[in-house]
Amino acid sequence: MTKSIRDVLKYKGDSVFTIGPDATVYSALELMASENVGALLVMEGKQVVGIISERDYARKVILEGRSSLKTVVEKIMSTKILYITPDMSVEEGLALMADKRCRHLPVFEDNELVGMISIGDLVNAHVAEKDFMINQLEHYIHGS
Repeated sequence: MTKSIRDVLKYKGDSVFTIGPDATVYSALELMASENVGALLVMEGKQVVGIISERDYARKVILEGRSSLKTVVEKIMSTKILYITPDMSVEEGLALMADKRCRHLPVFEDNELVGMISIGDLVNAHVAEKDFMINQLEHYIHGS
């Protein structure tokens, strides 16, 4: 039984942490640290306009000599937003992340934001599924 993105969201929850495009990068980093997440969706009202990650900070603030206290999120956020749907499989999510070299994906269903997943969420789900299958096979082999 292949796990879906919906299954992952049921386990981890559907919380999505967001920030506005006019917030400072420092505020974004504070929120990521306090919520223990590596990325935030950038929202204007109910519209997703971008995503900001720790990687964006490292490459577009630190390496370019900008100040996180003065730079606004809009200046460094990624505006090409890849997404996934709840009915896609964990394997499809992992393949998309590997192919596009990203670590976080918003989850949309019928054009509505329903969650956010990370590569860690998908790897954990994938490993749990494989562990379950191994356990079932061992029980079958040993006749219990």
